[in-house]
Amino acid sequence: MLVSQILRTKGDTVFTITPGEVVGAVAELLHSRKVGALVVLDAEQVVGIVSERDIVRAVAREGPEALKRPVSDFMTANVLFAEPGETIDSLLTRMTDRRIRHLPVCKSNRLVGIVSIGDLVKWKISEVEAEADGLKAYIAAS
Repeated sequence: MLVSQILRTKGDTVFTITPGEVVGAVAELLHSRKVGALVVLDAEQVVGIVSERDIVRAVAREGPEALKRPVSDFMTANVLFAEPGETIDSLLTRMTDRRIRHLPVCKSNRLVGIVSIGDLVKWKISEVEAEADGLKAYIAAS
């Protein structure tokens, strides 16, 4: 299964913000959009990603004053990306090794979607269930 197949089913909507957005507003957006991460864009260039975890760490370190600071102070600037032609297995390995939960998907340096570890696990389970059903049908036909 490829990332492009997940995006065809899931959709390619990516919620984005600018680097100057304040952390309090970002927390509100994460909550209202019911997502775990937002991609940070400067013009159309991905310059970072900010997750719920980043905000919790910011508040833990800086206290409530962190909510008034720009997200660029706390975002992950060294963003790892996925490409539409990559497999679920390769992304699961990368995300597990790096302990990250969201990967923006880019094609020709253009943001085309985002996948979460939850998306990948869901698809992997579906893949395994389909394989198990095929084996059951094969055994039943024998």
